[in-house]
Amino acid sequence: MNGKEVYITGAGMVSALGIGKETTWEALKKQQSGLGSVRYVQTVHRDLPSGEVGYSDVEMKALLRIPPEEAYIRSSLLAIPAVDEAMQQAQLNSEDARNLTFLSGITVGGMDKVEIMYDDFLYTDTKNDYVRLIDCGACTEQIADFFGGFRRVSTIVTACSSSANAIMTGADLILEGHADIVVAGGCECLSRYHINGFNTLKILDTEICKPFDRDRAGINLGEGAGYIVMESAGSVQRRGVTPIGRVTGYCNACDAYHQTASSPEGEGAYLAMKGAIERAGLTPADIDYLNAHGTGTPNNDLTEGIAIMRLFGDNIPPVSSVKCYIGHTTSAAGGIEAVISLLIMRDGVLPVQANFRNRIEEHSFSPVTNPTPLRPVRHILSNAFGFGGNTSAIVLSQI
Repeated sequence: MNGKEVYITGAGMVSALGIGKETTWEALKKQQSGLGSVRYVQTVHRDLPSGEVGYSDVEMKALLRIPPEEAYIRSSLLAIPAVDEAMQQAQLNSEDARNLTFLSGITVGGMDKVEIMYDDFLYTDTKNDYVRLIDCGACTEQIADFFGGFRRVSTIVTACSSSANAIMTGADLILEGHADIVVAGGCECLSRYHINGFNTLKILDTEICKPFDRDRAGINLGEGAGYIVMESAGSVQRRGVTPIGRVTGYCNACDAYHQTASSPEGEGAYLAMKGAIERAGLTPADIDYLNAHGTGTPNNDLTEGIAIMRLFGDNIPPVSSVKCYIGHTTSAAGGIEAVISLLIMRDGVLPVQANFRNRIEEHSFSPVTNPTPLRPVRHILSNAFGFGGNTSAIVLSQI
């Protein structure tokens, strides 16, 4: 076992397709969509397709055996099952958590409660328990407290690249000898703030989104959580656990082109992908599948595709985006899609690009339409791009 490797020993996920990574994965393989009308967010835009997790906050509390009167924000409720699933697979429990590092990406924090309790904050004292849960760090602390507390807790806030950057930070801590085991990923719930903000940008599709299609019209928002457990080689050997994958390369770049759009040349995406592959000690030809950011917006899909063409030339690997099934889960996207990447490598099945009809004219490639890969999937490049040009890419590899 290589002492300079970052091993993955557990993974957990919650998405619009269900609670638990196998539930989501089985639905993905059957090309089932979790997108539908808004059910739980108090919004006038209920007609916009969204990827809500199919449980109310009350139902989530019941599943987690949390007393109904306790103040919990929805992002925490979505994250806890994913963290628990990852820790259980890695054979870790709440007692072990006291010696672990927990890194979680999120951006909206407790906005889901703030926006409906604002008047209470101003004029009454009936909802004061939620005041402390407004900021992003409070969500991470609440998740950690559910497990009895972690030795080190930190929050990463970089919009839609948040959980990817949490994974990258955790890998750094392991490689630099600052931690032996890190639980990392991210979560995000839907809110009016989310929906209204993206709607103001005019990038929400009124139909099911169509990533990498010529006629794409925008994003479908989603919510959920995805976390992995990363360990050093020494920790894996001491504990006698079986790794399920490796984090072999990663890179963050920022083209600083625009607050919400990427540069026409896809400079940030290109630099992040190139850097991740190089750090993994691989070449572009070694990448067997590219899990694209693929939001379905005219800007992202065009420029991400241009960056892919720049990097891979005439040898572009299979490319697709899972956001047409679960929505764009914003801060949780990098974590959720890292877990999905591990399952792709395990089973050798590629996510088909649902709703694809016509190739983007400027692209030399089309997304995946056949779930059977042409060769074994050993290395996956997974992209997560945030506002402000904060672009991240991670290479996940088989053992």
